[in-house]
Amino acid sequence: MITLRHIDRIYPLKGGPFYALRNINLAVQAGDFLSIMGPSGSGKSTLLHLLGLHDAAWTGEFELCGEPVHQLDKKKRFALQKRTIGFVFQSYHLLDDLTVYENLEIPLSYRDTPKKDRESIVCDALDRFHIVGKKDLYPSQLSGGQQQLVGIARALVAKPALILADEPTGNLHSDQGREIMELFKKLNREDGVTIVQVTHSNENAAYGTRIVRLADGMVVK
Repeated sequence: MITLRHIDRIYPLKGGPFYALRNINLAVQAGDFLSIMGPSGSGKSTLLHLLGLHDAAWTGEFELCGEPVHQLDKKKRFALQKRTIGFVFQSYHLLDDLTVYENLEIPLSYRDTPKKDRESIVCDALDRFHIVGKKDLYPSQLSGGQQQLVGIARALVAKPALILADEPTGNLHSDQGREIMELFKKLNREDGVTIVQVTHSNENAAYGTRIVRLADGMVVK
């Protein structure tokens, strides 16, 4: 699903170039649950932004779902992102002025899903994640755990091939965090969803099927 070959991400600084990522070679197969670990400044978030097609200022070769990202223009990269990737953020990133239902509908509208189909898909997601009773509430009316649950439902509503999660339990207390990680494990094992998460937590990393560690922008063994 993902192949990175000799990826560098360099920031030009006055004192010389800074390598945020250096010669990254990485393969992620469909159905993997990959945990990326490393200290602050190791390049974890930079790598996740690159995988999510939010950053284009890198060199090397990157294939995603059979598409050579390094050969695609901005428009084609955006189209690839929309149809293949769902995002789960530490800070939830729900739209405060939209209800739970409307937040779930947004990714479908980006994919030009007909309104009638959107209603059915959103209702299925609300039922699956046991948040039907929250559908008319706004994010400010939800607990942190409930907001993150909505964030995961939103990431999955359009059935992306890949979920990218950035410290998905970072703002939750331990019980809520374990519930979210158990949900990720279930989605991976039962639904075959490919997940790449960035985490500082050894406990969360252990939910994955594989751990990759970064230090100073490089993969370490």
